[in-house]
Parts: sequence; C-alpha cells; structure tokens
Amino acid sequence: MKGILVILDGLGDLPHKLLGDKTPLEVAKTPNLDFLSNRGEMGIMDSIKPGFIPSSDEAIVSIFNNPQINSSRGQLEAAGSGLKLTRGDLAFRVNFATIDSLEGGNIIDRRAGRTLTTFEAEILAKDINKKVNLPIKFEFKPTIQHRGVLVFRGGFSDSVSNNDISYYNKGTINERKKILFSVPLDESEMAQYSSNVVNEFIAQSHEVLKNHFINEERKKKGLMPANFILLRGAGIEIPKLKFYNKWMSVCYMPLEIGFSKLSGMETFSFQYPKLKELDVYANLYEGLKLACKFSEKTLKKNYKDFEYAYIHIKETDLPGHDNKPLEKKEMLEYIDKTLFYFLKKFAPPNGIKVCITGDHSTPCRLKSHSADPVPVLLYNGAIPSEKRFNEREASKGTLGKIMGNDLLKVIEFDK
Repeated sequence: MKGILVILDGLGDLPHKLLGDKTPLEVAKTPNLDFLSNRGEMGIMDSIKPGFIPSSDEAIVSIFNNPQINSSRGQLEAAGSGLKLTRGDLAFRVNFATIDSLEGGNIIDRRAGRTLTTFEAEILAKDINKKVNLPIKFEFKPTIQHRGVLVFRGGFSDSVSNNDISYYNKGTINERKKILFSVPLDESEMAQYSSNVVNEFIAQSHEVLKNHFINEERKKKGLMPANFILLRGAGIEIPKLKFYNKWMSVCYMPLEIGFSKLSGMETFSFQYPKLKELDVYANLYEGLKLACKFSEKTLKKNYKDFEYAYIHIKETDLPGHDNKPLEKKEMLEYIDKTLFYFLKKFAPPNGIKVCITGDHSTPCRLKSHSADPVPVLLYNGAIPSEKRFNEREASKGTLGKIMGNDLLKVIEFDK
C-alpha cells in the first residue's frame, strides 16, 4: 500500500463562542494527529470551487476527480443500500420528517427530531410499501436512523424537483419552511408524469403516516412524529465514475458504499448499530467506535492487496448540523486516540503516506454545510517541524489551496 485517504465528514468549522472563539480542531487534544502533521504538509481545499456549498455526493465525486455532472445521489444511495436498479428506475434519497399539516403547512423538522428508532422506521416503511397504492411498482427502504431510499420502478424522468427544505442546489442552500410538492423541470410529458407520480407518493405516504400508531405513541412521549417524506437527489441513470480498482474502501453509509462500489473499489463495510433508544448521540458514538475499530482491522488484514485505501468517517458531520461543538471536539479526540494512534504506528514502518481531510465544512454555528474550505494534511515523512492540524494553520501550509478534483494529484495518490 502506498497511501491512505481518511475523510472526516463535515470536518471544517468556524470559531465558536462555546470554544473560546476557536474551532473544534483547534481546541481538541490530538497528540497523534500532531505527530502526523509535524512530519507532513498542510493546505486547504475547496471540494468543488471557491464560494460553492457542496452536498456530500458532489464533494466525494469531485475529490475522486470526476467531472461535476449530476451525481444522481438517489442512484448512489440505492446502490449502497443493496437495491438492484435498471435504467429508467427513478431513485431518491429520503428523510422521515415532521410537518404540522399537509395543505399549506410547514416542515417542523426535516429529521423527525433525530429520534426515530430503527424499529419504528422499519414498521413505518413496511406500511408505506403495503398501503400506498400507485399505478407503478415502487420500493421504499429505511437505512440508518431517519434516512431511507425510494425507487420507482419503470421508465421515468429525473427532471423533477425535490421537496426537501434544506437542499444543496448548484452551490447554494435553499432553506424554506413551507411544504412544497415536486414540479417538472422541463416541458416533456415524461417529466410531468414523473412529477405526478412523486406527488401522489408524497400525499399517500402522509396519509399512512399521520395517524399511524407509531406516531401516536411518539406524540404521547413528546416526540416529533415521523409523518412526512422528504425526497432529494433524483436519478434514473447510474453515474459514470472514474474506476479505482487499485483502491479499497472502508465505509458504512449508503452514499459512500454506493460511490465506492460504482467506482470499482473493493468495499469493506459493517452493519451500523440500530438506534434503539432516544439518545442519538449514544448511537453515533457506538457507530464511531465500530468504524474506527473496523478500519484498523480491515487495513491490517488487507493493506498488502491494494495500493490505496479510502476511509470515510461520518459521525463528525452530525454535531455541525446540530450546533454541538463540544460533541464535535470529543469525537475528534476519540478518533485521534484510536484510528490516528493506529495510523501513527502503522503507516511509518510500512512507508505509507496518509492524507486526512474533510469532504466539506459543516460549521456548528451555521448548522449546515458551508463554502468554507476544509483543511488537508499529508503525512509523508517530512523533516519534523512543530505545527497543529486545524483550519488556521492549514491555510498557511506548503500545500497551498487545492481544488477537490486536484487533491489526488497533489498528494500523489494515483489510480
């Protein structure tokens, strides 16, 4: 193995008053990350281009040097969820969400309070699949926590709008609270038909969910009901991605699994822990613990069989969306004492370069992705010099400012 690329989801951040006007990376105690940075180079990266707010799929597609075409997030997530697709199947990434009423109503929370258990999601999805009556076949599959995938089977157009209130569209964030339905994005009959089918699903699934016994129980407990479905990332064709058959991938979320598989990587994953209780952060730490341990085990077992490895850690993104800088700091410290401690011991004797960066910034105080560049660290055995890996110091680093689709070339991680 020549190199390991570690992507910490939503890594970049901005100074926060709860951290003394510093970022989580600046205040976190990360001695193992310091070891790597002291013997490497740093820089900053715009995943797409300056001033562009990337969605997760756009960022990963760009970092692996693919052209910025429609990345069809729905297709990537469906592939990562194990659903078989044929050309013309219309795939969406979906969220269970909370609304007050359907007609002229508002979206209260686009993640149903982050408290939807795996058991609840599975029951709700089962009844949607059973009770929604459309003139075509469809498949709705819950994945992790509030997330899911929806596929309409047959010949459709993906030239339809989404109904998600927080959607990263061409580098901007469209935030709205009023419920909207899908509209065709061109004048073709197929786009109009596809939009009609999507809207019928939205309306019927709400009827199934609004008085469902699961949601009645949730309301009695003071929890947000999962009574609405948000859709985004429409796609009817599998994206044509660059092939990375000399790479192994360690990931566990549907998006990254789908991207890795469609990019020709040997993909290693594990079953994410089910959310059984209301404490979503306890579930996230359980997942983070598994992710770090599984990454170490998989690298040790397989590093001689591949030239490069891609490891994606998801949990660091969530505190950004929830404005929890202390949680983000704590997660970074945990990753440092586990995964980065392992890499400090593992990479140098094997002559392996290590690149650590993020796919995009998710600043806690903004509670969303932003156009702020992410820090990049390349451990390459350079002459030691004291420095810390964070946004401020990385902006002064010798790697300079990098565009996402140039990253692999700059760090010399060839295909």
